[in-house]
Amino acid sequence: MTTTHGATRPQGARPWLALLGFGAAVVVAAGIGVLGVSDTSGEYASLRQPAWAPPSWLFGPVWSLLYAMIAVSGWLVWRRVGFGPALGVWTAQLVLNAIWTPIFFGAGRYGLALLDIVVLWLLIGLTVALFRRVSRPATLLMLPYWAWVTFAACLNLAIWQLN
Repeated sequence: MTTTHGATRPQGARPWLALLGFGAAVVVAAGIGVLGVSDTSGEYASLRQPAWAPPSWLFGPVWSLLYAMIAVSGWLVWRRVGFGPALGVWTAQLVLNAIWTPIFFGAGRYGLALLDIVVLWLLIGLTVALFRRVSRPATLLMLPYWAWVTFAACLNLAIWQLN
């Protein structure tokens, strides 16, 4: 099936199975983020941090919720227009999300991690703009993620400066 945006979506695809696929994509991104990186909580606690830095226990619940929202937003767009430019950018931002943790914690390259998160932030913004043309709910689901990454980028910068 070809959509009005020129993207293709397989005919007869079961939407709920596709949602599982989008869920799997974010689980893989999260998994890549922690592969080979151990004790991020301990490392985070050992860093000099700004006074406004959140406790390490907060990151797990926040990211779990955000990843669920990211998956559903991608799925909503896929249901409307299939795979096309919007989901291409969605995928690219997910890749940058996945590699941030190994760069920051695994390699201890806080400046490079900042570069990654700035590009990630820009790609999330582009994703929001592209999703806005397709699905309001998908767009709204991406906004808390964009806000959190804005905060995380500020925290990344502060930690880089302090360490």
